[in-house]
Amino acid sequence: MNQRPSVAVLGLGAMGHAFAANLLKNGFTTSGWNRTRSRGEDLQSAGLRLADSPQEAVSQADVVIVMLADADATERALEQAQPALRQGAIVVQMGTVGVACTDRLIAAFAEQRQDILYLDAPVSGTKTPAENAQIVVLASGDRQRAAAIEPVFSAIAKGTKWLGEAGAASRMKLVVNAWLISMVQGLSESTQMAREFGFSPDDFWSVLEGGPLAVPYVKSKLEMIKEGHYQPQMHLTWALKDARLALDAAEQSALPGLNLIADVWQEAVEAGYGEKDLSVVYQYLSEKTSKGQ
Repeated sequence: MNQRPSVAVLGLGAMGHAFAANLLKNGFTTSGWNRTRSRGEDLQSAGLRLADSPQEAVSQADVVIVMLADADATERALEQAQPALRQGAIVVQMGTVGVACTDRLIAAFAEQRQDILYLDAPVSGTKTPAENAQIVVLASGDRQRAAAIEPVFSAIAKGTKWLGEAGAASRMKLVVNAWLISMVQGLSESTQMAREFGFSPDDFWSVLEGGPLAVPYVKSKLEMIKEGHYQPQMHLTWALKDARLALDAAEQSALPGLNLIADVWQEAVEAGYGEKDLSVVYQYLSEKTSKGQ
Protein backbone atom coordinates (compact mmCIF):
# COMPACT_ATOMS: atom_id res chain seq x y z
CA MET A 1 0.00 0.00 0.00
CA ASN A 2 1.24 3.49 -0.85
CA GLN A 3 1.35 6.60 1.29
CA ARG A 4 -2.33 7.31 0.67
CA PRO A 5 -4.31 4.08 0.59
CA SER A 6 -7.67 4.06 -1.14
CA VAL A 7 -10.48 4.15 1.43
CA ALA A 8 -14.10 3.03 1.53
CA VAL A 9 -16.51 4.40 4.12
CA LEU A 10 -19.53 2.26 4.93
CA GLY A 11 -22.07 4.50 6.62
CA LEU A 12 -22.41 8.18 5.67
CA GLY A 13 -24.38 9.46 8.63
CA ALA A 14 -23.07 12.38 10.68
CA MET A 15 -19.76 10.74 11.60
CA GLY A 16 -19.10 8.73 8.45
CA HIS A 17 -19.94 11.72 6.26
CA ALA A 18 -17.39 13.80 8.20
CA PHE A 19 -14.77 11.07 7.79
CA ALA A 20 -15.34 10.86 4.03
CA ALA A 21 -15.25 14.65 3.65
CA ASN A 22 -11.95 14.92 5.53
CA LEU A 23 -10.41 12.06 3.56
CA LEU A 24 -11.35 13.77 0.29
CA LYS A 25 -9.90 17.07 1.53
CA ASN A 26 -6.64 15.26 2.22
CA GLY A 27 -6.37 13.73 -1.24
CA PHE A 28 -7.50 10.17 -0.54
CA THR A 29 -9.30 8.22 -3.21
CA THR A 30 -12.55 7.59 -1.35
CA SER A 31 -15.64 5.54 -2.04
CA GLY A 32 -18.72 5.47 0.15
CA TRP A 33 -21.93 3.62 0.73
CA ASN A 34 -25.01 4.41 2.77
CA ARG A 35 -28.36 2.66 2.90
CA THR A 36 -29.94 6.04 2.12
CA ARG A 37 -27.89 6.99 -0.93
CA SER A 38 -28.75 10.69 -0.78
CA ARG A 39 -26.61 11.08 2.37
CA GLY A 40 -23.48 10.96 0.24
CA GLU A 41 -24.57 12.78 -2.90
CA ASP A 42 -23.24 16.16 -1.74
CA LEU A 43 -19.72 14.70 -1.58
CA GLN A 44 -19.69 13.49 -5.17
CA SER A 45 -18.60 16.91 -6.43
CA ALA A 46 -15.57 16.61 -4.10
CA GLY A 47 -14.69 13.26 -5.64
CA LEU A 48 -16.57 10.67 -3.60
CA ARG A 49 -17.28 7.48 -5.53
CA LEU A 50 -20.78 6.74 -4.28
CA ALA A 51 -21.57 3.04 -4.41
CA ASP A 52 -24.89 1.21 -4.51
CA SER A 53 -23.80 -1.63 -2.21
CA PRO A 54 -21.17 -2.40 0.42
CA GLN A 55 -19.57 -4.87 -1.99
CA GLU A 56 -19.13 -2.21 -4.67
CA ALA A 57 -17.76 0.31 -2.17
CA VAL A 58 -15.04 -1.97 -0.79
CA SER A 59 -13.95 -3.78 -3.94
CA GLN A 60 -11.05 -1.42 -4.71
CA ALA A 61 -10.28 -0.20 -1.19
CA ASP A 62 -7.09 -0.76 0.78
CA VAL A 63 -8.80 0.47 3.95
CA VAL A 64 -12.48 0.06 4.83
CA ILE A 65 -13.98 2.25 7.55
CA VAL A 66 -17.27 1.03 9.00
CA MET A 67 -19.33 3.67 10.81
CA LEU A 68 -22.90 2.47 11.13
CA ALA A 69 -25.62 3.07 13.69
CA ASP A 70 -25.67 -0.20 15.59
CA ALA A 71 -24.53 -3.81 15.77
CA ASP A 72 -27.19 -5.20 13.42
CA ALA A 73 -26.44 -2.71 10.64
CA THR A 74 -22.71 -3.25 11.06
CA GLU A 75 -22.88 -7.03 10.89
CA ARG A 76 -25.20 -6.96 7.87
CA ALA A 77 -22.95 -4.59 5.93
CA LEU A 78 -19.78 -6.51 6.71
CA GLU A 79 -21.40 -9.83 5.85
CA GLN A 80 -22.20 -8.41 2.43
CA ALA A 81 -18.82 -6.74 2.00
CA GLN A 82 -16.54 -9.51 3.23
CA PRO A 83 -16.33 -11.60 0.02
CA ALA A 84 -15.54 -8.48 -2.04
CA LEU A 85 -12.69 -7.23 0.17
CA ARG A 86 -9.30 -6.89 -1.46
CA GLN A 87 -6.63 -9.36 -0.45
CA GLY A 88 -4.77 -7.90 2.54
CA ALA A 89 -7.16 -5.01 3.12
CA ILE A 90 -7.62 -3.35 6.51
CA VAL A 91 -11.13 -3.24 7.97
CA VAL A 92 -11.62 -0.61 10.67
CA GLN A 93 -14.83 -0.88 12.68
CA MET A 94 -15.37 2.59 14.21
CA GLY A 95 -18.96 2.55 15.44
CA THR A 96 -20.08 1.86 19.00
CA VAL A 97 -21.49 -1.65 18.65
CA GLY A 98 -20.74 -3.21 22.04
CA VAL A 99 -18.65 -6.12 23.20
CA ALA A 100 -20.71 -9.06 21.91
CA CYS A 101 -20.85 -7.76 18.33
CA THR A 102 -17.18 -6.80 18.40
CA ASP A 103 -16.13 -10.27 19.52
CA ARG A 104 -18.32 -11.92 16.86
CA LEU A 105 -16.77 -9.81 14.11
CA ILE A 106 -13.23 -10.49 15.28
CA ALA A 107 -13.94 -14.23 15.31
CA ALA A 108 -15.63 -14.14 11.90
CA PHE A 109 -12.69 -12.44 10.20
CA ALA A 110 -10.19 -14.73 11.94
CA GLU A 111 -12.08 -17.74 10.63
CA GLN A 112 -13.15 -16.59 7.17
CA ARG A 113 -10.62 -13.96 6.00
CA GLN A 114 -7.29 -14.37 7.73
CA ASP A 115 -5.69 -12.16 5.08
CA ILE A 116 -7.70 -9.18 6.36
CA LEU A 117 -6.41 -7.04 9.23
CA TYR A 118 -9.37 -6.25 11.45
CA LEU A 119 -9.05 -3.20 13.69
CA ASP A 120 -11.49 -2.33 16.45
CA ALA A 121 -11.38 1.48 16.59
CA PRO A 122 -14.38 3.43 17.91
CA VAL A 123 -13.97 7.15 18.42
CA SER A 124 -14.28 9.67 21.23
CA GLY A 125 -16.08 12.71 19.87
CA THR A 126 -19.29 13.79 18.21
CA LYS A 127 -20.49 15.48 15.02
CA THR A 128 -18.74 18.86 15.14
CA PRO A 129 -15.37 17.51 16.33
CA ALA A 130 -15.59 14.88 13.58
CA GLU A 131 -16.22 17.54 10.95
CA ASN A 132 -13.14 19.40 12.19
CA ALA A 133 -11.00 16.24 12.45
CA GLN A 134 -10.75 16.76 16.21
CA ILE A 135 -11.95 13.37 17.41
CA VAL A 136 -9.72 10.83 19.13
CA VAL A 137 -9.53 7.28 17.78
CA LEU A 138 -9.47 4.47 20.34
CA ALA A 139 -7.69 1.78 18.35
CA SER A 140 -7.00 -1.87 19.07
CA GLY A 141 -5.58 -4.65 16.95
CA ASP A 142 -2.25 -5.55 15.37
CA ARG A 143 -0.52 -2.18 15.15
CA GLN A 144 2.55 -3.71 13.56
CA ARG A 145 0.52 -4.65 10.50
CA ALA A 146 -1.42 -1.40 10.48
CA ALA A 147 1.07 1.10 9.05
CA ALA A 148 -1.31 2.00 6.22
CA ILE A 149 -3.95 3.15 8.68
CA GLU A 150 -1.81 5.91 10.20
CA PRO A 151 -2.35 8.51 7.40
CA VAL A 152 -6.06 7.67 7.40
CA PHE A 153 -6.39 8.30 11.12
CA SER A 154 -4.33 11.50 10.74
CA ALA A 155 -6.84 12.79 8.18
CA ILE A 156 -9.92 12.23 10.34
CA ALA A 157 -8.67 12.65 13.93
CA LYS A 158 -6.37 14.70 16.11
CA GLY A 159 -4.92 11.64 17.81
CA THR A 160 -5.01 7.88 18.25
CA LYS A 161 -4.84 5.90 21.48
CA TRP A 162 -3.70 2.30 20.88
CA LEU A 163 -5.10 0.01 23.54
CA GLY A 164 -3.90 -3.51 22.76
CA GLU A 165 -5.54 -6.48 21.11
CA ALA A 166 -8.64 -6.05 18.97
CA GLY A 167 -11.68 -5.73 21.22
CA ALA A 168 -9.99 -3.59 23.87
CA ALA A 169 -11.01 -0.32 22.22
CA SER A 170 -14.72 -1.15 22.16
CA ARG A 171 -14.53 -1.98 25.84
CA MET A 172 -12.81 1.33 26.63
CA LYS A 173 -15.40 3.18 24.51
CA LEU A 174 -18.13 1.82 26.76
CA VAL A 175 -16.21 3.07 29.80
CA VAL A 176 -15.87 6.54 28.24
CA ASN A 177 -19.53 6.67 27.25
CA ALA A 178 -20.70 5.52 30.67
CA TRP A 179 -18.79 8.46 32.15
CA LEU A 180 -20.16 10.89 29.54
CA ILE A 181 -23.74 9.72 30.09
CA SER A 182 -23.37 10.08 33.86
CA MET A 183 -21.90 13.55 33.38
CA VAL A 184 -24.80 14.75 31.20
CA GLN A 185 -27.38 13.42 33.64
CA GLY A 186 -25.57 15.11 36.54
CA LEU A 187 -25.28 18.36 34.59
CA SER A 188 -28.99 18.29 33.75
CA GLU A 189 -30.00 17.74 37.36
CA SER A 190 -27.57 20.35 38.70
CA THR A 191 -28.72 22.93 36.15
CA GLN A 192 -32.34 22.24 37.05
CA MET A 193 -31.52 22.83 40.72
CA ALA A 194 -29.58 26.01 39.86
CA ARG A 195 -32.62 27.36 38.01
CA GLU A 196 -34.82 26.59 41.03
CA PHE A 197 -32.44 28.63 43.19
CA GLY A 198 -32.49 31.56 40.75
CA PHE A 199 -29.23 30.91 38.90
CA SER A 200 -28.88 30.83 35.11
CA PRO A 201 -26.73 28.38 33.13
CA ASP A 202 -24.27 31.28 32.66
CA ASP A 203 -24.09 31.73 36.43
CA PHE A 204 -23.39 28.04 36.83
CA TRP A 205 -20.60 28.11 34.25
CA SER A 206 -19.05 31.26 35.72
CA VAL A 207 -18.51 29.41 38.98
CA LEU A 208 -17.01 26.39 37.22
CA GLU A 209 -14.85 28.37 34.79
CA GLY A 210 -11.16 28.35 35.57
CA GLY A 211 -11.42 25.50 38.02
CA PRO A 212 -10.92 21.74 37.78
CA LEU A 213 -14.61 21.10 37.01
CA ALA A 214 -14.69 23.37 33.94
CA VAL A 215 -14.92 20.65 31.31
CA PRO A 216 -15.31 22.17 27.80
CA TYR A 217 -17.95 19.56 26.98
CA VAL A 218 -20.03 20.83 29.90
CA LYS A 219 -19.87 24.38 28.55
CA SER A 220 -21.18 23.29 25.15
CA LYS A 221 -24.09 21.45 26.76
CA LEU A 222 -24.90 24.39 29.04
CA GLU A 223 -25.09 26.57 25.91
CA MET A 224 -27.66 24.19 24.43
CA ILE A 225 -29.64 24.23 27.65
CA LYS A 226 -29.51 28.03 27.84
CA GLU A 227 -30.69 28.48 24.26
CA GLY A 228 -33.23 25.68 24.43
CA HIS A 229 -32.00 24.35 21.09
CA TYR A 230 -30.87 20.75 20.98
CA GLN A 231 -29.43 20.26 17.50
CA PRO A 232 -28.02 16.75 17.88
CA GLN A 233 -24.31 16.25 18.28
CA MET A 234 -25.19 12.86 19.73
CA HIS A 235 -28.81 11.76 19.54
CA LEU A 236 -30.41 10.81 22.84
CA THR A 237 -31.52 7.56 21.18
CA TRP A 238 -27.92 6.56 20.42
CA ALA A 239 -26.71 7.62 23.86
CA LEU A 240 -29.36 5.36 25.39
CA LYS A 241 -28.19 2.56 23.10
CA ASP A 242 -24.65 3.06 24.39
CA ALA A 243 -25.83 2.99 28.01
CA ARG A 244 -27.57 -0.33 27.37
CA LEU A 245 -24.46 -1.72 25.66
CA ALA A 246 -22.35 -0.79 28.69
CA LEU A 247 -24.82 -2.40 31.09
CA ASP A 248 -24.94 -5.56 28.97
CA ALA A 249 -21.15 -5.84 28.80
CA ALA A 250 -20.23 -5.11 32.43
CA GLU A 251 -21.05 -8.43 34.05
CA GLN A 252 -19.07 -7.95 37.26
CA SER A 253 -19.44 -4.21 37.90
CA ALA A 254 -22.16 -2.68 40.04
CA LEU A 255 -23.65 0.17 37.99
CA PRO A 256 -26.78 1.31 39.84
CA GLY A 257 -26.42 4.92 38.67
CA LEU A 258 -26.14 3.98 35.01
CA ASN A 259 -29.11 1.64 35.36
CA LEU A 260 -31.24 4.47 36.74
CA ILE A 261 -30.08 6.88 34.04
CA ALA A 262 -30.91 4.36 31.31
CA ASP A 263 -34.43 4.04 32.71
CA VAL A 264 -34.90 7.83 32.78
CA TRP A 265 -33.53 8.23 29.26
CA GLN A 266 -35.78 5.44 28.03
CA GLU A 267 -38.73 7.45 29.35
CA ALA A 268 -37.41 10.56 27.57
CA VAL A 269 -37.05 8.69 24.28
CA GLU A 270 -40.57 7.30 24.62
CA ALA A 271 -41.78 10.86 25.30
CA GLY A 272 -40.43 11.95 21.89
CA TYR A 273 -37.02 13.41 22.72
CA GLY A 274 -34.89 10.71 21.08
CA GLU A 275 -33.90 12.60 17.92
CA LYS A 276 -32.53 15.57 19.86
CA ASP A 277 -29.12 16.00 21.48
CA LEU A 278 -28.66 13.98 24.65
CA SER A 279 -28.55 17.19 26.68
CA VAL A 280 -32.30 17.49 26.01
CA VAL A 281 -32.71 15.31 29.08
CA TYR A 282 -32.57 18.63 30.97
CA GLN A 283 -35.72 19.77 29.16
CA TYR A 284 -37.39 16.44 29.76
CA LEU A 285 -36.69 16.61 33.50
CA SER A 286 -37.82 20.24 33.71
CA GLU A 287 -41.08 19.56 31.93
CA LYS A 288 -41.67 16.47 34.04
CA THR A 289 -41.17 18.56 37.19
CA SER A 290 -43.50 21.31 35.97
CA LYS A 291 -46.21 18.72 35.43
CA GLY A 292 -45.70 17.44 38.97
CA GLN A 293 -44.70 13.95 37.87
